[in-house]
Amino acid sequence: MLSIIKSFGLTGITGYSVRAEIDINQGLPGYDIVGLVGTAIKESKERVRSAIKNSGLRYPTNKITINLAPADTKKEGPIYDLAIAVGILSASNQVKIDKSKDYVFLGELSLDGTVRKINGVLPILIAAKQQGYTNIIIPYDNRNEASYLKGINVYAVKSLKETIDFLNNEIKLEPVPFIDYNDTVNQYDSPYNFKNVKGQNNAKRALEIAAAGGHNLLMIGPPGSGKTLLAKCFPSILPKLTFEEALEVTKIHSVAGVLDSSVGIVCSRPFRSPHHTATTVALTGGGRNAKPGEISLAHNGVLFLDELPEYSRQSIETLRQPLEDGVINVARLDNTVEYPANFTLIASMNPCPCGNFGNKEKPCKCTPQQIHKYLAKLSGPLMDRIDMHIEVDNVKFGDLNSDTLEESSEDVKARVDKARQIQLDRYKNSKNYSNSKMNDVQLKKYCKLDKDSEETLRLAFDSFGLSARAYSRILKVARTIADLDGKENIELDHLMEAISYRTLDKKYWNN
Repeated sequence: MLSIIKSFGLTGITGYSVRAEIDINQGLPGYDIVGLVGTAIKESKERVRSAIKNSGLRYPTNKITINLAPADTKKEGPIYDLAIAVGILSASNQVKIDKSKDYVFLGELSLDGTVRKINGVLPILIAAKQQGYTNIIIPYDNRNEASYLKGINVYAVKSLKETIDFLNNEIKLEPVPFIDYNDTVNQYDSPYNFKNVKGQNNAKRALEIAAAGGHNLLMIGPPGSGKTLLAKCFPSILPKLTFEEALEVTKIHSVAGVLDSSVGIVCSRPFRSPHHTATTVALTGGGRNAKPGEISLAHNGVLFLDELPEYSRQSIETLRQPLEDGVINVARLDNTVEYPANFTLIASMNPCPCGNFGNKEKPCKCTPQQIHKYLAKLSGPLMDRIDMHIEVDNVKFGDLNSDTLEESSEDVKARVDKARQIQLDRYKNSKNYSNSKMNDVQLKKYCKLDKDSEETLRLAFDSFGLSARAYSRILKVARTIADLDGKENIELDHLMEAISYRTLDKKYWNN
């Protein structure tokens, strides 16, 4: 007898429909599975057989043939175990499935029949909903991922036996209840707060601008000047994730297997800080199944690269595409996928190997050749893609010992939220969320300059040898500064401040 069960697979963070066709015929006992399947699916034979037997059900002793269609698409992982088991039981007349419900089955089976948690449930549920499926059975431990979606009935099961009893109407299961995202979103919970950072007002101002407009920032300064502390405080002033942004982030984290299943959704902007020994694959994503890397896990959040020149040149250069396009294409032998990678890059570095180049208090011990080699690890095209470059000097003893209360992250965040709301209103009819992602048409429309500002920008362009990309990024930063100031148009002082964040190119790299 033939049974057809619906399931879903994943390519990157996009779900696609899979039909599990199970045929049981007379013949010598056997189990064949076809459809361009990976090792984990081939091994499902033992998991499914043991799960059926240990659930008190009968495993057929006939010839079993399973086809996972479409047969020309590579399928990986244990996600199809539950669908295959239900199909075998349906083909052997041990379960009656209501065809009008058109169920979709997802889940890995343990040998005792327990349905185990799987990765990538949220993108599959979204794809299933888009394709018209409204009744989906998933593992119980994945239930929280499903609770934020409307318009579908998701049933969370703990075991194969429970699934079969539900399908046979012997027990009743209620769909996973809906949870409103706005009721669960939390503030970024961190001990790092700008009120605990003494001095460094220029750096705090630059970080505020970066947060308000989604701009990339490079901090250059000697060891111990507070660059890492400032970066760790940065998430505390970022605006909340919108529901659409949260879904995008959650899909990536779900596929990567790093999602907190007790919550089911990412409520705060990611902050990823890979060590400088991280490989290129760890940053970009890859491996046999082309899993997302650190730059995708930082989507809609922050990627912090401490001691930027210490990363391998190859790893650093891989940032060029996502910094420009907001996506990363991962091509591997078995798969080629595109992952979102729209992150804010916060990077820090010393000005030289010893860290004291340009320091007025401590002499630099490096030779000119060592300094040049150190700085040359960062290419011009990469530096061009970083909107703002600032110097972070050592904090004076008077600042550290001062009783003056510093401005808190909450106060800074209030200004950031106000500026971001201006941008959300400005770009409401596009896919933009921030000034940093303006296209050329929007740049001309929203970054108009008066004559004095145009002349100032022309002089800066010629004096600093700026590129066309640097020109547009200066305008975007100036637009953000104007938004923070509550101004409709970019004024000369906004432009001058934006230009000041591009002067270190000439100081460190052009000489």
